[in-house]
Amino acid sequence: MTAHTEPILAIPREQITGVVLAGGLSRRMDAHGTGTDKGLLLLGHQPMVRQVIDRLAPQVGPLLLNANRNLPAWQAFGLPVIADRIEGFAGPLAGLHAVMSCSTTPWIVTVPCDSPFLPTDLVQRLAHAVITADAQVAMARTGDQTHPVFALVRAHLLTDLETFLASGRRRIDAWTGRLHTIEVPFADEEAFVNINTPQELQQHATRPSP
Repeated sequence: MTAHTEPILAIPREQITGVVLAGGLSRRMDAHGTGTDKGLLLLGHQPMVRQVIDRLAPQVGPLLLNANRNLPAWQAFGLPVIADRIEGFAGPLAGLHAVMSCSTTPWIVTVPCDSPFLPTDLVQRLAHAVITADAQVAMARTGDQTHPVFALVRAHLLTDLETFLASGRRRIDAWTGRLHTIEVPFADEEAFVNINTPQELQQHATRPSP
């Protein structure tokens, strides 16, 4: 009988900081402006972000949450909570910037708080691709659809990101388009589903994890 062995990782997991991005305004989920953060809403019997954390945690070393409001609720998950350093709910790049500013690892991987079915081999595959190509950024793709918030980024790009943000630009694909970025194909489109509305939350409430 062959003994089970862990896969050989292109980047040791302790060198990768994971961040769950939850710093947005959840406009489509919070249509009435109550201040609801969608990652805190129940999907089935637990908060949606709990499922994201459980799937990402085994793939990384340090794990952080990026959030800008309802901080006690986010802190209850037992992870460091990092707020944006750029005001105005400036989007995923602001969350990445905040984490890059305090991270001690050479790599950072980002995932959104509203994708509870993310692949359990996401980081392994992104890491293999980025090292093989000697790239600066690796991001997931399914079919013709790129998923730029599912990205593995070299932490030394902080200065470049600060320059980009200082110019007033905010789109993550506009930043990564200036870098040596590779797209990594994944077959399962359902693994990258974003739950953005109450209807989608209800639709996926009883769905088994892929």
